Amino acid sequence: MTEETETRAEGVEGIRDVVSIRLPAASAYLSVLRTATAGLAARLDFTLDEIEDLRIAVDEACAMLLTEAVPGTDLTAEFELTGQEMQVRVEVATVGSSAPKRDDFAWMVLTALADDVDAVTDSPDRMAIVLRKRRGAAQRTAGPA
Repeated sequence: MTEETETRAEGVEGIRDVVSIRLPAASAYLSVLRTATAGLAARLDFTLDEIEDLRIAVDEACAMLLTEAVPGTDLTAEFELTGQEMQVRVEVATVGSSAPKRDDFAWMVLTALADDVDAVTDSPDRMAIVLRKRRGAAQRTAGPA
């Protein structure tokens, strides 16, 4: 497993942190990714519920991708932290796979837990799922109690 961290200034909004993690494309290693997700979300002061939503969403996205992953390859995850938002891109090497079905239960879970979800197939042998979660987004859309 390797971890790379990159920080650079981005306009008036301050710092943009990018953390990349590469690990074997096997479910046995997903606990490492769930822990990293929680730690990075806590760094942005996400609530406990938001952190748990992100952990579950990242786990679900990885589970979807691992069914398509070439055995013996790596899963990469890139976390981009900007202000009040975290974007997570998880990606694997595949063999001629198509994008995940957006009417599957797993996709519905992802869209319920994250603010934005997209599947990306930049090339025929790579597939990625990109999630975005903003701090306090559920409170803004839910209105007063």
